[in-house]
Amino acid sequence: MLKPGSCTLPLPGIKAGIVDEAGHDVPVGKGGFLVIKRPFPSLARTLWGDPERFRNTYFPEELGGKYYLAGDSAHRDADGYFWIMGRIDDVLTVSGHRLGTMEIESALVASPLVAEAAVVGKPDEIKTEAIVAFVVLKGARPKAEDAHRIVQELRNWVSQEIGPIARPDEIRFGDNLPKTRSGKIMRRLLRTLARDEEITQDVSTLENPAILEQLKQAVA
Repeated sequence: MLKPGSCTLPLPGIKAGIVDEAGHDVPVGKGGFLVIKRPFPSLARTLWGDPERFRNTYFPEELGGKYYLAGDSAHRDADGYFWIMGRIDDVLTVSGHRLGTMEIESALVASPLVAEAAVVGKPDEIKTEAIVAFVVLKGARPKAEDAHRIVQELRNWVSQEIGPIARPDEIRFGDNLPKTRSGKIMRRLLRTLARDEEITQDVSTLENPAILEQLKQAVA
């Protein structure tokens, strides 16, 4: 049986699992790290010239060094089907819940107000990570007097679509999102902006560098 959106079941001979940050199995339906628990013939054995990096990346000590870390966050349903939530870097830990940024972005762009959205996290002492959304509206970028109202509308929208835990803590409006010339959103720059840090990364491939200053200031 196929379930739309699921990557179904592991192939014969591959034992996959979902574990938490300590390498312990998580309950059915709860998100965690997708791992391979047993070796199979075509599993990578090293990185050429850098075996230490291979061990640290794919067999991290945080997980006990015994499982192969696929790099994806996922959950498994009661039938044993696996559901990918996104890359580990694209999954946020919010008050003990693991949320895929793609899921929040999809909820935002489902709003009739939103043309584009990108979601990242930033450190938060209470929630572990706070949700920061960069939003391009279908109309003009809102003026100060309208921004607060639109922010509340979008927060309520996400709350209805996913749940209160996924409400963005902060929403920034821009005329566009920082993209490469091929149209890929440069999320590493958005993470830097969300943390209110100085951008030191290479922006030579950025199609619209002026947007960075706008998003830095457009905090609602």
